[in-house]
Amino acid sequence: MSCRNVLLTGCSSGIGLALAIRLAKDELKRFRVIATMRNLDKREALEKQAGPALDKTLEIRQMDVTSEESIRRCVEGIPQRRVDVLVNNAGLGMIGPVESQSVAAMKNLFDTNFFGLVRLVREVFPDMKRRRRGHIVVMSSVLGLQGLIFNDIYSASKFAAEGFCESLALQALKFGVNISLIEPGPVVTEFERKLYEEAACMDLSAVDQETLDIFQGFYMAYSKEVFTVLGQSPDEVAEHTAKVILAEKPPFRYQTNSLYTPMTTLKHADPTGNLPLNAFHQMIFQHDRLFKASLSLLKMLQWRKRRDVSYNKSP
Repeated sequence: MSCRNVLLTGCSSGIGLALAIRLAKDELKRFRVIATMRNLDKREALEKQAGPALDKTLEIRQMDVTSEESIRRCVEGIPQRRVDVLVNNAGLGMIGPVESQSVAAMKNLFDTNFFGLVRLVREVFPDMKRRRRGHIVVMSSVLGLQGLIFNDIYSASKFAAEGFCESLALQALKFGVNISLIEPGPVVTEFERKLYEEAACMDLSAVDQETLDIFQGFYMAYSKEVFTVLGQSPDEVAEHTAKVILAEKPPFRYQTNSLYTPMTTLKHADPTGNLPLNAFHQMIFQHDRLFKASLSLLKMLQWRKRRDVSYNKSP
């Protein structure tokens, strides 16, 4: 297979950085990575990890997904505008009671998480259709399948991205273009750490006391434990994403954390939607001991899974 051009967004840190390095250092040199970020002042970490791959199999460029001009300028700089694989990874997060969030902040999030994706697709999809080949990979989330308390706006942006891709995939297949949604659970990154730090300092003056108690006393208290138990590293997610990119027949949806599969499956088990709602409601508000026990069980399963992976990698 010839070397494929991979246009990757959001590469200054986290999953984007890890994936850029994973593909640029591919032993078979199957990729030429155009790693982009909005602010090139944040390129140091990527440059450092790229090492000898820098300016060979990895090139760093500026791109702001909220700007059509910025996207077009970046794509025009690629020889023949040939983007074989587009990886939409740039994104923003938002947590907290909906009444504590401004509509302006919500629009800003959608401008990146949803309309940023749409702008990128509008720029590269016509070329892919003309060439009758291409792969659009979208970093979604399990929250694009199943909503989560106090993640209302973020989850909505991921649902929007999933609906857009599911609709577009039907047309894409006609032209030989694949679309894949990567759906991680929690990922331990600087992005997540800053998000929770900001949430701890947010203005909650408009929030009633009962909701405030649930957000601070339950959600914020348990979030760290959930990330400790279920969180994946950016490298883990990058490795899963690389497998999807390399697949002969890429899947449309791919969950990187199998521990979340039973939770998302609940949604499809009951057409009324009551089953997952009631299950999560009872677990959070009526059976908190069961919730704690479930976390302990999942922690053990995750430990065993990682131990087995490490064992299998041993010589």
